[in-house]
Amino acid sequence: MADGPRQTAALLVNGRGQYLLHLRDAHRPICDPGAWSLPGGAREGDETAEEAVARELLEETGLVLDGLTRYGVVDGTIQVFLGRWDGDPARLSVTEGVMFAFFDAETTARLTMAPWAAEILALHRADGTLPPARPVSGRGTVPNVVGVHLYLERDGKVLLGLRHPDLSFAPLRHHFLAGHCELESAVACLVREAREEAGLEIGADDVELVHTVHVLDRPGTRPRLQLVFRARTWRGEPRVLEPDKCLGWEWWPLDALPEPMVGYARAAVEGIRDGRAYTELGWD
Repeated sequence: MADGPRQTAALLVNGRGQYLLHLRDAHRPICDPGAWSLPGGAREGDETAEEAVARELLEETGLVLDGLTRYGVVDGTIQVFLGRWDGDPARLSVTEGVMFAFFDAETTARLTMAPWAAEILALHRADGTLPPARPVSGRGTVPNVVGVHLYLERDGKVLLGLRHPDLSFAPLRHHFLAGHCELESAVACLVREAREEAGLEIGADDVELVHTVHVLDRPGTRPRLQLVFRARTWRGEPRVLEPDKCLGWEWWPLDALPEPMVGYARAAVEGIRDGRAYTELGWD
């Protein structure tokens, strides 16, 4: 197992010396709720700190950055990496927390900051190190976000959940039970999400891929590959186990889907009913 701090963070600075900060959720049982912090997270398994910070940046922001260097250890537990990014935070994918934004040093002093993040910013302001500009990804390759979705059909109805109003993506819209792949296969992610979100038990051998939607939300954002799996059998009735994400589960007639509904989810249901395996959205 790799040695050193188990937590990682990325201190990203732009050409004007501003810092990319992440506003964390205020009403969840997490560290530093409602505070501005740095993107990052814990190492998983035998990951090195470099592998962990790269994965966390990809999952939280969609960024793939070359040239991240070890900058220091803060709070005795967090390995901080220094890097440069000159992009627009408004175009970043927000998969966790509320938003990303750049702030200059003077403004950060007036923000509610995670204490450890404020400490590392103070250290950086003192030495003024500005990393050189580097490309975001190599040779034009753009990583796609992979999402998995559970399609359950019973008596001509499909299971959909109403998303919580505080979510950054699709608040108060109906959607499949869904999640993003971590360091796991798509089917393993599906099995885990079904259990964690709704208390449903499904077997890996009882699911089949029935539709794929390749989505580009808008120019400059990361494409998303949305995989929709049908479970032929399952155990249990859907329950709300993550009330900060879902207000309730309901079975909806296939010919009377609810409004509003996540657009690509509606497209997937229509594709499944039409016998099509693939849909593209947003690429025109």
